[in-house]
Amino acid sequence: MRRVALTGGIATGKSHVRAEFERLGVPTIDADVLARAAVAPGTPGLSAVAARFGPEVLDSSGALDRKRLAAIVFQDATARQDLERIVHPAVRLAIDHWFAALPPTQPFAIADIPLLYETGRHAEFDAVVATTCDPETQVRRVMSRDSVSESEARQRIAAQLSSDEKMRRATHVIHTDGAFEETARQVRDVYNKLAAER
Repeated sequence: MRRVALTGGIATGKSHVRAEFERLGVPTIDADVLARAAVAPGTPGLSAVAARFGPEVLDSSGALDRKRLAAIVFQDATARQDLERIVHPAVRLAIDHWFAALPPTQPFAIADIPLLYETGRHAEFDAVVATTCDPETQVRRVMSRDSVSESEARQRIAAQLSSDEKMRRATHVIHTDGAFEETARQVRDVYNKLAAER
């Protein structure tokens, strides 16, 4: 079975593209969901985050206050790297276990990993699909999705490898600027290419 990674900058349409692949019958897993599970209440991950960043990153119930933590890590590269060192090993292990548990008859499966290149994991995959959109569209999407200012949105985008670089490195690229039908068409094209590469 071929291991395929789906990546792309923040708010470039990865979740929508992953859902389109699922509609075509492709098993997928979302690294962001795994990352949230790694710091859920009662986990060693949450204890490590609180020890590194202090109790102010927890809400009144003892759960992680993601907005407060984001305000810290998107302004401080060292803090962001410290957080990644806590979360990424658990996510990586979970993804590897997931691939190993899939039936060998499955032609390919997709792991949605936003920081694929930033974490150096791209070499572990047989193919990489990258999502991208116009930079200004990306800024507007981040502002709307995360309820942040334009400067905060640009700061979050700048914290990741550029979309141009991700496109350059990827095996396949899907542009999400157009209508949903156009994105779905591109997903089908990539699906057919991946299926033919068995």
